[in-house]
Amino acid sequence: MTTPSSTRGVVFIHSTPAALCPHISWALESVLGQRVSLEWTAQPLGRKLVRAEFSWLGPAGTGARLASALRGWDDVRYEVTEEPSAGCDGSRWQHTPTLGIHHTWISAVGDAVINEDRLRDVLADAEGDAAAVLAAIDDLLGAAWDQELEPFRHAGDGTSVRWLHKVG
Repeated sequence: MTTPSSTRGVVFIHSTPAALCPHISWALESVLGQRVSLEWTAQPLGRKLVRAEFSWLGPAGTGARLASALRGWDDVRYEVTEEPSAGCDGSRWQHTPTLGIHHTWISAVGDAVINEDRLRDVLADAEGDAAAVLAAIDDLLGAAWDQELEPFRHAGDGTSVRWLHKVG
């Protein structure tokens, strides 16, 4: 019997209305199978908004399950990362209220990765239009999500990250 590859990642709740805090904790607990105690701090970019972040350890695929668990709340800005592990690519999921969710594969050194089939589709769809190629690549890399989340990321500079370990 094989065991799933172990990996780690980070969940960044960049902003959420305070009323959703217990629901977010419960959603994360349901994925991790353990109690999650998030340290919520004020998000300076929005009145009555809070933020939190924590690191996790668990089987490959945990990042996708965490991102899915958070997906139902439109007012939440978040990112979930999962580092590459044996036989598994890394990933990053980003969500904003205006753009929805975006997924990007991540290399071992942290670069966003676009697979060859997607690049071929971009080139075929662009029909030689360089501006269309650049716009499609920006979309695949999640440039709009990065632009919208960047101010919220900086608002969390200097906060500590808490590690949670998946048991079992």
